Amino acid sequence: MINLNLTWFGQSCFLIETDENKKILTDPFDEALGYKAYKGAVDVVTISHHHFDHDCIKNFPENILIFDKPGTYKYENTEIIGFPSYHDNLKGAARGKNIIFTFKINNIKICHLGDLGYVLSEDEINSLGNIDVLLIPVGGNFTIDGDEAAKLCRKINSKIVVPMHYKTPLISLPIDGIDKFILSMKNAEKLHESKLIIEENLSGTNRVLIPTI
Repeated sequence: MINLNLTWFGQSCFLIETDENKKILTDPFDEALGYKAYKGAVDVVTISHHHFDHDCIKNFPENILIFDKPGTYKYENTEIIGFPSYHDNLKGAARGKNIIFTFKINNIKICHLGDLGYVLSEDEINSLGNIDVLLIPVGGNFTIDGDEAAKLCRKINSKIVVPMHYKTPLISLPIDGIDKFILSMKNAEKLHESKLIIEENLSGTNRVLIPTI
């Protein structure tokens, strides 16, 4: 059975470790945000948009692969697709564009919504395909809020949902905590660590897992 490790470092930053020991990092942040940044080995970095809490690459070698534009990419056995979207509900007029990335690794598909600012249309959802693990912002103000995120989760119907981009005691951004999202979903499970193992042939729908930093 194929397993992937998924580790949350805060905000929208996750490390995906494949069964072939390849490392993909999403939306790395500047430590000014308040979280401790990942500074280990990495092969690929994806950036949903260029704000300080999503695009800090100063800790990594210059030769790493960086994907920060929509398009289809291939790295080893991983297919990465960037889909254009918006950082607000005004088609980018308020905060600009956002890139949604999907990662197809063997038979597991992960979707990172970045700083999505609106509920996706049916056409946009269909373009993403079937999602196993959904990484979704829930903090509001700069992104969709907890209620909007729950609505979108029920439209996408992934097997696992991991919330991101919400207020914790470590950051001072003017965003909501995770409570509204938990109340809307009603099935959240708080984990005791920052890492979770994603297995092939996942079952169920919209199982919410909340990593702990």
